[in-house]
Amino acid sequence: MAITKSTFGTYKGKTVTQYALSNTHGMTVKIMDYGATITSLQVTDKYGETKEIACGFDSFESYFSEAYKNNSPYFGCIVGRYSSQIKDAKFTLNGKEFLLAANCGNNNLHGGKEGFDKKMWKAELVNVKNASAALKMSLKSNHLEEGFPGNVAVSVLFSLNDANELLMDYTAVPDADTPLSLTNHCYFNLSSFSESIENHQVQVNTNKRLVLDDSGAATGEVVQLDGKADDLRTPKRIGDVHNAMNDGFEHFYVFDNPKQNLKQVATISSEKDGLTLEVSTTEPCMLLYSGKYTSDALKRESGDAFGKYRGFCCETHRYPNGPNIENSPRSITKKGETFKSTTVFKFNV
Repeated sequence: MAITKSTFGTYKGKTVTQYALSNTHGMTVKIMDYGATITSLQVTDKYGETKEIACGFDSFESYFSEAYKNNSPYFGCIVGRYSSQIKDAKFTLNGKEFLLAANCGNNNLHGGKEGFDKKMWKAELVNVKNASAALKMSLKSNHLEEGFPGNVAVSVLFSLNDANELLMDYTAVPDADTPLSLTNHCYFNLSSFSESIENHQVQVNTNKRLVLDDSGAATGEVVQLDGKADDLRTPKRIGDVHNAMNDGFEHFYVFDNPKQNLKQVATISSEKDGLTLEVSTTEPCMLLYSGKYTSDALKRESGDAFGKYRGFCCETHRYPNGPNIENSPRSITKKGETFKSTTVFKFNV
């Protein structure tokens, strides 16, 4: 198994461990057990050089800098119990209102003030067929944690294979009906931070997205994008779309996938280093975020500069604000049922 581990830091008296998963093509993914966070993702570019393409830090302490805490970009972590914003930090389920932690204005964002991104996960090295390396991260989320009902056993299986695919398989089982929407919050720059992402080409395989209100919460309305600037069914340069919209991407694209099949939903590429990311998922929604709020003060210790338009996210999950949207697909996981989700990041040269 091509996996090594090292001490990365200390959190609340516990040792933080970083795991490095690698394959035979020089791809390496580093994941720490705090937040089940991808801290680094390196691939080989068209020139045969190994390049860093993920936002993150080489020291644990950097995740607690004032610049990072003030900006809260959630670099590389697993977010939950519920991804993105829940309107007014509340929802009603089975006739009962649940009040959540408000950590984004009046809304709940990414699970609350101490979501899954700020938890110590239990790590286990596992064997997965056809994988070069695999790591299972698990945690227990308690009843009424951040206001959510039910105890939930959660796990994320990260596996890396020789096709340069990073697979993330999410599983969760609650003992009461509860909202669940899990995702990975990794930011990528396929030019290895030598320039912004505005020269990247992006394609998203749908003509639909969700409408957001002034607070950033989804209303449940789905709009058609035919012929509009943010219709990405044919590849477009990100900077050109930014200019046409006079804004960056914070778009929740919606896919028709009632059978939860694994489908390719997006392709992003950089001609500069010849790298392409293909995103496949079983999820009904993906946030394409181009880092318009990321602080320019953030950088890796090596000097890689992050900041506005320096990294993009493809966050695959259930509808944002799903617990408050009628008929939102699979936003509630029933007592004893198993939440299942798979997303694949495939890197091609």
